[in-house]
Amino acid sequence: MSFNLFLTAGLLIASLADSLDAVVISAEKGVTVSQQDTVLSENSISLSEALLRNTSLQVSDNGGPGGLKTVSLRGLGSAHTAIYIDGIRAGNVQSGQNDLGMFDISSSCIVVDYAQNSISINTARPHFDRLPVTGNFNISGGSFGTWLPTARLDFRLSENVSLSANASGVFSKGDFPYGAGLKRTNNDLNQIRSGLDLFGLMNLGDYHVKACFNGSRRGTPGSTAWPSDDRQEDRNVFVQGSVKMRFSDLYTLRTSAKGSVDNIFYTSSWGDSRYRQTEVQLNTVHDFKIKDWWRLSLAADTHWDGLNSTYYEMNRVSILTALASAFKVRRFAADLALEYNLALDKGYQHKDALSPSMNLRFNIMEGFEISALGRRMYRIPTFNELYYTGYGNPELNPEDAWTSGIGASFQRKISKRWRINADLNGFYTYLRNKITSVPTEADPNIWMPVNIGRVRSTGFDSKAAVGYRHKDFRAGLTAAYSFLSSVDCTEGSSTFGQQVPFTTRHSVSLAGDLIWKGWGLNAIFNSRSGYTGSSGPLPDWSTLDLTISKEINTDIYGSLKLKFQIRNITDCRYELVSGYPMPGRSIMGGIEYKF
Repeated sequence: MSFNLFLTAGLLIASLADSLDAVVISAEKGVTVSQQDTVLSENSISLSEALLRNTSLQVSDNGGPGGLKTVSLRGLGSAHTAIYIDGIRAGNVQSGQNDLGMFDISSSCIVVDYAQNSISINTARPHFDRLPVTGNFNISGGSFGTWLPTARLDFRLSENVSLSANASGVFSKGDFPYGAGLKRTNNDLNQIRSGLDLFGLMNLGDYHVKACFNGSRRGTPGSTAWPSDDRQEDRNVFVQGSVKMRFSDLYTLRTSAKGSVDNIFYTSSWGDSRYRQTEVQLNTVHDFKIKDWWRLSLAADTHWDGLNSTYYEMNRVSILTALASAFKVRRFAADLALEYNLALDKGYQHKDALSPSMNLRFNIMEGFEISALGRRMYRIPTFNELYYTGYGNPELNPEDAWTSGIGASFQRKISKRWRINADLNGFYTYLRNKITSVPTEADPNIWMPVNIGRVRSTGFDSKAAVGYRHKDFRAGLTAAYSFLSSVDCTEGSSTFGQQVPFTTRHSVSLAGDLIWKGWGLNAIFNSRSGYTGSSGPLPDWSTLDLTISKEINTDIYGSLKLKFQIRNITDCRYELVSGYPMPGRSIMGGIEYKF
């Protein structure tokens, strides 16, 4: 197995009182406009499950532990949505987005950025009190023969250096009933994930080095109409590092590096196939503090993507440059950026774009802010769309979209015990050159991707939360509702005026928490209606999950937490992808020890 170096960088101008709010430049995207929301991963056993509780996201899940899982924002499709691990992108030139099942969220914070159209998984930095070593061990198991062990150890090597080691696994038979006398089979998953994180401080800044491995063997059962005994194996390895150096109050430099190798092997009755992806990237970001109210940044990025597969080979060189500026004068703030993206595929014509972005914010009063954003989003077709033998179309144009939005947020601490917050954001996105597959004239049984589409997406996201805290008692309630109208507006299309596949018109989520003297009760209600799959509308559905926990703390030996979970209490039988049923009612129990 060869090793390739992937280099990338990101810039974050932190929020300061009476200064500039957060501005982000990230590799590949080069985005400066940022509109973030944190997703709670507690009581979730996978990244896709945690994201599904955010009503703004469209999660695609082929059902069961081994099923392919992807996510998209506001009807744009999963290939538009980037996944970042500690600020560095997890790229996939083959299909556009990695399977969400490969990511471990046991010690992570998940952030959705609507302006960047991205999901970020950020590793928690270790904290030490008295001992130079801390640990976290968790084992849970339950329905469908599922076991989920996780472990993390943190070591304080010196005053400025710490090391974290983690490992987790998913072991599941995966078979579950989905209808009268029917059972989902060949849905097993055996997966191991491990990683190391090195955190350090220097005279001029800090650094973070990360190494991760993911390996799995799983069944791919196909749809209920076309079941299969196919198998899949995954091997993913990457090493990355980031360095921040602040040379003066005027100038800060950020760089980072990543090397990645991804191998996928399919065993199928139609013939075996393999895919091997590698990446090399170099990025630097230069931040200049011109005035207390004005900052300027310049990013330059070059990277190489290669794919070697059973059906074709291809590589791509991409160059990104971005110029960004942030201003804040009293109650008004503005983030402006202009990025240039160039892609060169071996033996083919280059593709490039100049993309502006803008974010404006105005603080009307303490705790109440309104905002407006606009940005061009440009997606170069994936390798499969362009070059897959018998399917790919090298003449495809990139998908080109403009997104805009306006929103308001309110946060207020009513008293020492009560806190409330609310958000309302409306958006409009127009997508040109939508890539879709149609039958060829020579053979209607052979489909080929073409640019024929136009999609207009409008909608809004709303969320309100209230929290109460007094001594040992805490309570919270969060309600969220999202509306999405994502319509095919292509003249002459057979689906003209209809909702595009894999989008939900109405999404509702209700979450409540109660904590008292170590006892915890958490309930989450999820409902989706107006969902459209690949073959048309799918039935509405709703689920209710309940978690009961008890935490026992000791001053000497750490803490012990017992957890019992009932998922999908009503045993709702539903699908997120047509022909791929999701599991019904299930039970999980676990124990966690921290020291």
